[in-house]
Amino acid sequence: MPINSFVDYPMSWRPDKSTLTRPLYLSLAKLLEQDIASGALAPGAKLPPQRELADFLDVNFTTITRAYKICENKGLLYAVTGSGTFVSQNAARSITISKDSESQDCIDLAFVASFEQTNPIVASAAKKVMGKSYLESLLNYNNPTGLPHHKTAGLRWMEAFGIVAKTDQVAIVSGGQNALAITVLALFEPGNRIAVDMFTFSNFIEIAKMYRIQLVPIAGDRDGMLPDELDQQCRLLDIHGVFLMPSCSNPTSVVMTAERKQRLAAIIREHELIVIEDDIHAFLPSDGADAHMNQPFFSLLPDQTVYICSTSKSICSGLRVAYIVFGIMFKERIEKAIFNINVKTSSLDTEIVTELILSGKASEIAAHKIELSQASNDVFARYFPQIAGQGHPLSFYRWLPIASKQSGMHIEQALIEQGILVYHSDRFLSGAGKAGNFLRVSLASARSLDELDKGLAILQQTYMDRLNA
Repeated sequence: MPINSFVDYPMSWRPDKSTLTRPLYLSLAKLLEQDIASGALAPGAKLPPQRELADFLDVNFTTITRAYKICENKGLLYAVTGSGTFVSQNAARSITISKDSESQDCIDLAFVASFEQTNPIVASAAKKVMGKSYLESLLNYNNPTGLPHHKTAGLRWMEAFGIVAKTDQVAIVSGGQNALAITVLALFEPGNRIAVDMFTFSNFIEIAKMYRIQLVPIAGDRDGMLPDELDQQCRLLDIHGVFLMPSCSNPTSVVMTAERKQRLAAIIREHELIVIEDDIHAFLPSDGADAHMNQPFFSLLPDQTVYICSTSKSICSGLRVAYIVFGIMFKERIEKAIFNINVKTSSLDTEIVTELILSGKASEIAAHKIELSQASNDVFARYFPQIAGQGHPLSFYRWLPIASKQSGMHIEQALIEQGILVYHSDRFLSGAGKAGNFLRVSLASARSLDELDKGLAILQQTYMDRLNA
């Protein structure tokens, strides 16, 4: 079709063919990436159908296909079967959440810390470790996946969460995010697809971008990811894995029921998916008769699951110690990834966590954090009683629906001007579709209950006056 037939034809993207160089598909992919980065193509924008764009540029259809695929593998685009190709929600900006990026002049209701008031107990354990006769043996390259007694202590800690495994199925790494990065690098290839909740952990979205993994958003309800939706997407697409946070999903605080886990496990087994089970909040007791008896996916699908238990929320965030428990078929690949990313995790830090577990102090710390979370949730309930009963009752964060149609960045900036930091749900959106607008409100980073009270009062007033107008 001649190019001039498109003069008056509406198209969401009209690249200038005169700027393209050979190979055309690479040049076109670069131009597409530039227009996304500059904002010329907005998040959520639908791109022209491939054949239509090929006709417009008078190029081969496969040129467009290859260009779109390059950008899709970079996380800039996502395709929806039967609907088209769209610009990813966070393609033009990093959504990595880090404490360093936060303003010191605001009340922090954004970054989810871990109630650091218990750190004096950790410091006391650290001093005890420094006096141990075998201290020097903790300061070398030996045992890169963890010392045997460290792994044994980790398994003892995870026993309460339903984890039963052998020490050769355990590796110790530098925190939950490190565990996620290692797992993705070890078990997935660029271009592979991982199913996730519609709103999911923002740093996992960024990890997927870095490793060129495509995320497939799956709808859910108050009990977690919907099995039928996962099954449907597995039949439409070649999906390789699924990422789940069953004990308290970040950011929504949804707790997956035992019945939902069983149904999902059947779908996962049928489609032979690899499960990445991030169970960082397993230590939080939940309501219901099956509290602390709700089987993890690792016990349901031991040969298909990588179970991640970070101690950053339950014990201490600064020590950066997490346990990976895996099916034996994953052992070689996960250990290889650990060697090449970490070399090893600090045995000194792990010894401190081990000392806390074996002395019973870790349980004492976790109990105190639960008390602090309960008090913080009580404060939140006074300001937002309409949603206080939704999600995990002891979650370190809350998921607040808002009616505002403003962009997430605009809302976050408007709240900063009011003196508080809060994250909009755009940061957690994994891809196609959007079930409303929300704020994730952290309850665990304020320096005191009084400061939390003040921040929530400001948020409530802004919420009533502007965000829910």
